[in-house]
Amino acid sequence: MAGSFFIATLGCPKNEVDSEKLGGLLRSAGYLETSEPGHADLLVVNTCAFIEPAREESIDVILELGALRREGSRLAVTGCLAERSGRELAEALPEVDVVAGFGVDFLGEVAATPRAGGSSSQLGVPSSPVRLLGRGEVPSFDLLELPRPAASAPWAYVKVAEGCDRRCGFCAIPSFRGRQRSRTMASILSEVESLNVSEVILVAQDLASFGRDRSGDRPRPDAADRRDGPSAVGGISSLVKAVSERAERVRLLYLYPSSLTDDLIETIAGTGVPYFDLSLQHVSGRLLRKMRRWGSGGRFLERIEHIRSVAPGAALRSSFILGYPGETEEDQDALLDFLSEAQLDWVGFFTFSREAGTYAASLDCQVEPELALERLRECSELQEQITARRRRQLVGTSVSVLVDRTGVGRSFREAPEIDGIVRVPTQLEPGTFAKVLVTGAAGPDLVARPVSLTPADLNDVGAGAS
Repeated sequence: MAGSFFIATLGCPKNEVDSEKLGGLLRSAGYLETSEPGHADLLVVNTCAFIEPAREESIDVILELGALRREGSRLAVTGCLAERSGRELAEALPEVDVVAGFGVDFLGEVAATPRAGGSSSQLGVPSSPVRLLGRGEVPSFDLLELPRPAASAPWAYVKVAEGCDRRCGFCAIPSFRGRQRSRTMASILSEVESLNVSEVILVAQDLASFGRDRSGDRPRPDAADRRDGPSAVGGISSLVKAVSERAERVRLLYLYPSSLTDDLIETIAGTGVPYFDLSLQHVSGRLLRKMRRWGSGGRFLERIEHIRSVAPGAALRSSFILGYPGETEEDQDALLDFLSEAQLDWVGFFTFSREAGTYAASLDCQVEPELALERLRECSELQEQITARRRRQLVGTSVSVLVDRTGVGRSFREAPEIDGIVRVPTQLEPGTFAKVLVTGAAGPDLVARPVSLTPADLNDVGAGAS
C-alpha cells in the first residue's frame, strides 16, 4: 500500500477539476483518499491567487494542515498561488515540503520518501520565475489532459481550456495561467462519456472563446464579437451541441458578454438549460473601458432582452466589482438602476482587489476599501430582494429537478455550489430526475413535492416552469 492522501481545494471549479485529476493519479498509484488530514501520508493544497482574500485563505489552509499533519507526512502546495508566488511561499513556509507551479510533476518526489525528522526541503521550486507557456506549448505535466476519475455526484465540471487571451485591467490570471489553450473536441467528449453524469458543467477562464486559439480567431479584449456570428469552427456552440447529445443537461459558466452571439444564445436555449452566466463586472461604460472590457448597461440590457425573447424562462447570473479605481456615486447609482431593471436571478458582488502587475494597480483615484464595501452591501441588499422575489414567483409551477443528494435537487435555474437549491422529499433517489411542484420559497431556496410522471415528463429535463 502506497499510503493515503488528502487534497484541500481553494478557489474556482477549474481548480476542483485539477484536484480531481491529481486525486485520480494518486489513486492509480495505489494511494487511498482520506477525509482526515491528520491521518494522511500526503497532504496537497491546491491554492487560489485570484484576489487578496483568496490568497489569505490559501495561506490559512496551508498553515492549518501544517498543524494537523502527523509525523512523517508530506505537505505539498500547488495551484495558482504556487505558480504566482512559488519562491516566496517556499521561503516563508518552512513547514511545506514542496511548492510546485503548473506543469511540475511533484507527486513522485513527495511520495517517494517520508519526511525525515521533521526537516523541510522545498522541492520543485524553480530557481527563476516560471516561464509562461506560449500558444501551442504544453507543460510536461499537463493537468488539462490528465485522465479524469469517476464522478462522485450526478453532475461534474469539465474544464475545456486553460489560460486566457483577454487582458482585463483588474485580472492577473493571464500572468500566471498563460494564454488560452483549448482542448480538442475529441478529448472533451471522451471525458464527458467516461464521467457518465446527468449534468455536465463546462468551465474555462473565457469559455465562449473556446477553440479560437486553434482557429486563429483571437478575441479582441475591448471589442464586441459579431452579434450574429457563429463561434469558431469546432468552437463553443459545436461543443455545447455535442455534449448535449451525451448528457441530459449541459450548463456553461463564465461567459464574456461580447462573445455571447445570437448563435450561442440559441444553442444554449436549444439544450433545454437556458442558464446564462454573464461576466459583466460593471455597467458604467467609462469604468468598463478602464477595466479594458467591452460594454455598457444599455448594451447589456439589450443582450438580456434578447436572451429572454429566445428563452422566456431563462435564468441569468452575473458578477460585479465594487470600488474599481475611479468609481463614483453616479456609477454606483447606475449599477443599482441596472440591477432593478435587469432582474437577474443570481448575482455575486466583489470589492476591487489591487493586484500587482495589473493595469488597474497603477490607476489613480483608488476607492477606499470601506467605501467599496459599503457599495457592495447596498447592491447585495437590493439583489437579495430581487432574487427572493423571483424565487417566490416560481411557487405553484412545476419543474424538472436533478436530485443531487438526499433531499436536495436542482432545476435548470440553479448551478451547483453557487446558487440556491430545491428541497425535495428524501425518498427521491439521488441521481434521478423528478417532476416536482414548487410549494414554497425561502430566500434563494425552493421547497417542492413530486407530481405524477408521464412518459413525456421523462424527456422534460430542464424545461422550466409550466
